[in-house]
Parts: sequence; structure tokens; C-alpha cells
Amino acid sequence: MEKAVTGRIHSIETFGAVDGPGVRYVLFLQGCRLKCLFCHNPDTWECGGGKLVTSEEVVEDIKNYKNFIKNGGVTISGGEPLLQPEFVLDIIERCKSLGFHTALDTAGSQDLAVSQPVIDAVDLILLDIKALEPDVCEELTGMDNRHELETLDYCEEISKPVWIRHVLLPGYTLDCHRLEKLADFLKPYTCIQKIELLPFHKMGEFKWKELGMDYQLYDTPVPTYEEVQMATDIFKSRGLPV
Repeated sequence: MEKAVTGRIHSIETFGAVDGPGVRYVLFLQGCRLKCLFCHNPDTWECGGGKLVTSEEVVEDIKNYKNFIKNGGVTISGGEPLLQPEFVLDIIERCKSLGFHTALDTAGSQDLAVSQPVIDAVDLILLDIKALEPDVCEELTGMDNRHELETLDYCEEISKPVWIRHVLLPGYTLDCHRLEKLADFLKPYTCIQKIELLPFHKMGEFKWKELGMDYQLYDTPVPTYEEVQMATDIFKSRGLPV
């Protein structure tokens, strides 16, 4: 195996059940250029923070859980993991050499020229589509969605399996017409295996307070059951795997 690569991690979850198929070891990397209004991990944003480790150290720890994740795998999340592409790629290659299924949880905000080797190597992409409209995406995250849509196109080109993730945020993305537009846009993509519509929640609100950050969604309600069902029905009506 090649020399280990150094990277910055935020935390790990050794028994993840929502970030890909089966039980998974989830590695959260430090650093993100997006500043999502609804982010529940704003403490991952600072690129120079977190803990400095090597890819070899990470994979040695993953090996301790091989019996628990043998029917699941390893998911690399963030922050935005593609900000550390060499580190992520080395972890993925080491995990695959050990027989682990690998997934990458990303907003696809990195230039494809940088992220392509990682996308080629990983088994599954969990792609977070913030908003289809560039202006809405910029309002939500501080950046447009050019790179994430390029990422989706590339996954289609190479038939890389993709799970789409989309947060339902009242006042922004939880809008019937926007959801219909997104569903119509996604319908032709054959690489999409699953669509996860994620209701906005307030579990990360306390972190904004602790960090002294300006949180704009204190008065935003969580979606109702009926609103989530409305969104689900829109995607189902297009034959999408939601």
C-alpha cells in the first residue's frame, strides 16, 4: 500500500444506520465551503479545525468494526469530504482492498476536475441537491449548484449509483412547484437508485448558539407529516424511487 495521506476529521460514528445501505462506519471530515442555513453541523465548517490523522490510522480503526459493518460498509461524510480528495481517495482504496462497501456523502460542491478520481473509486454517491435553482441554492448555501449538477451528470455518464438527498425546508425548498420542477429534472437520470427527502429539523440549533453564529431559522417550523407526504407523492408520481 502507498504511503498514508494526512487529513482532518471532525468525528466518527461507528454504528450509522442512515448514511447508506446497512450498518456503517461513518467518518465525518472537517471543512466545508458551503454555509447552509439549515446545517446541523456548523462546527465542521472550519477547514483548519478537527483532528489531524492519517488514512492508515483511520482504516486501522475501521477494521475494529468489520463484524458490525460487514453487511453495510463505510461512509465518508462531512463537512464536505471532497475538500480533501487525496485523503478520501486513499481511505476508499484501502477500505475496498479489505472488501468494505464505500459511500461518499457530498454536496458535490467541488470542481469535478478535482473530485473525479474519488467518484470513480467509490461504490455509492450520496448527493445532496440543495436546490435546483442556482439563486435559491446560493441563498441557502452561499454558492450556486453548478458543481453538484456537473457531479450528477458525471455519475450518469459512468453509471455510478447515486442516492439523492434533498432537505425539505419551509419557506425555501418545501414548495410544491419547486419540488415538481426538481422531480421532473431528476426523472431521466438512470444512475439514481434512491431519493431521500429529509425534513428540516432543529437538532443542530444549539450548536449555532454555542458557536455564537447567526442562525436565521429559529422561527422556521419543521415540516408537518402532510407536507412531507405531499413532497413524497410528487416524486412518486414521476416514478422516482423515493
